[in-house]
Amino acid sequence: MSSSISGNEISSSQLPWKHRLLLRLGTILTHACCRSDLTVNRWLTGILDRKIPTSTKPIDGVSSFDLTIDTSRNLWVRIFNPIIHDEDSNLQSLPVIFYYHSGGFALSYADSALSHFSAYQFAKQLRAVVISVNYRLAPEFRLPCQYDDGFDALKFIDETDEGILPASAGGNLGHHVAVRASEYAFKKVKVSGFIASQPFFGGEERTESEIRLCSQPPLSLRLTDWFWKAFLPEGEDRDHAAANVFGPKGRDISGVVKFPATVVLVGELDLLQDWQRKYYEGLKRMGKDVKMVEFPNAIHGFFAFKDLPQYSSMIQEMKDFIATQFHNSPSILLGSP
Repeated sequence: MSSSISGNEISSSQLPWKHRLLLRLGTILTHACCRSDLTVNRWLTGILDRKIPTSTKPIDGVSSFDLTIDTSRNLWVRIFNPIIHDEDSNLQSLPVIFYYHSGGFALSYADSALSHFSAYQFAKQLRAVVISVNYRLAPEFRLPCQYDDGFDALKFIDETDEGILPASAGGNLGHHVAVRASEYAFKKVKVSGFIASQPFFGGEERTESEIRLCSQPPLSLRLTDWFWKAFLPEGEDRDHAAANVFGPKGRDISGVVKFPATVVLVGELDLLQDWQRKYYEGLKRMGKDVKMVEFPNAIHGFFAFKDLPQYSSMIQEMKDFIATQFHNSPSILLGSP
């Protein structure tokens, strides 16, 4: 099933000046951090990447804390708990969202400003416990480190007995974790849904949207190519199964019976939109429960601007999806760009 959000949307050229300025500045700084030799200027990112502390005291109805999983690889999660005031509600009834932040596998952390505030807003707006995973970054750590970290966070939560959660999961990362989760015998966790928010997929083929929107901020074609080269094993191209999941080297998951119901969120001004549609079509072809929602005039990463009309439309789509899937299990995977 595919649908489209309509309404009083705005084009990228009509974005508020502060958003256009942030997008332009962010694009320049990102290109400066990602060197031509496929290394990241971590000194520069350390200066630019503002870190946000946790707060056990609720801020506007949401508290947060960090939980370490493995110090040897700096694997930890930031957990956001919304405060529910309804007399007939309690923390045990809330959905749990495993959130994999954006950054092309190479940038950002769970405590980075964008990641923190995105997860915070999801907890607040969706009335859900959000578990934001701090996974290792490329190029220092290439495939499959990010997938391992994302999946190991799920296993850790499944095995913990500390009573920290009410339950006994970036778009690309979310897909691969979902496949692994579908084939693993968890004790308590059952992944019932996957929200693929403008997922990062690719391939050797240049699609129409990649060519047409090759310089559209904040994600350019040059930058997507850099991310893939930094993330994939040396010598591999973009048709690797990690990038082109249903391409010539991809895996047939028609037999993965526990793959969760999925909603794919697509932005009209996102150069990755054709790959996201291919992902939707691939899941349909393999018999999976999948829906695609397209947002007119939405740039890549529009989830960062909660004052845009597309943001409220996205939140409503997420709420509807969670409400539909929550009766099966409280665990949802959410992958941002």
